[in-house]
Amino acid sequence: MEAERSGSEPDDDESQRSDPNNDEELSEESEDPPYLDREAALKAVKKDGLRLEFVSEELQGDQEVVLEAVWECGEALQYANEDLRADKEVVLDAVRESGAALQFASDELRADKEVVLVAVRESGYALAHASDTLRADKDVVLEAVRKNGFALDYASGSLRRDKEVVLEAVRRYGLPLQYASDNLRADKDVVQRAVMEEGKALLYASTELR
Repeated sequence: MEAERSGSEPDDDESQRSDPNNDEELSEESEDPPYLDREAALKAVKKDGLRLEFVSEELQGDQEVVLEAVWECGEALQYANEDLRADKEVVLDAVRESGAALQFASDELRADKEVVLVAVRESGYALAHASDTLRADKDVVLEAVRKNGFALDYASGSLRRDKEVVLEAVRRYGLPLQYASDNLRADKDVVQRAVMEEGKALLYASTELR
């Protein structure tokens, strides 16, 4: 937890914020984006991709600027313009850095199997942002639960009834059993595997197996 600031601490020097291209300080309250110059924008996003929020709209549509931003922080994708959030090259680079960036991609790319596989291999939770079709795709869901068993929560109902998928989800940590279908929470093989990894998983087994 960040230490509480002393009441005697001096206020920030407002004069340091006067230069809109100042690389050291950034005023989030400024009405105009501080990074209007392309070179200043590139320098800023290379250090902190989320500074893409503060570049001009024109530069939020500049592929080179946006790529530099998502290479540093995938979730900077949220500040790219609509066209670049639908650009497969940009989105692939963003989700390689952070699977969570998938949520900021266009609908079309959230339904693109190649993009979604890259995202869930980086973060199983990225499955939450995939299209309904891909949350029902066994290849995609297996990759997601291998990365994080709790991603089973975002799988389609049909795959939460799939024994292979559920066994993979509970393989390293048993508690994702809670997201399995009723019939698999009553399956001895599945429950035994889950409880072997985490005793508390027994709480999610069927009454007959507790």
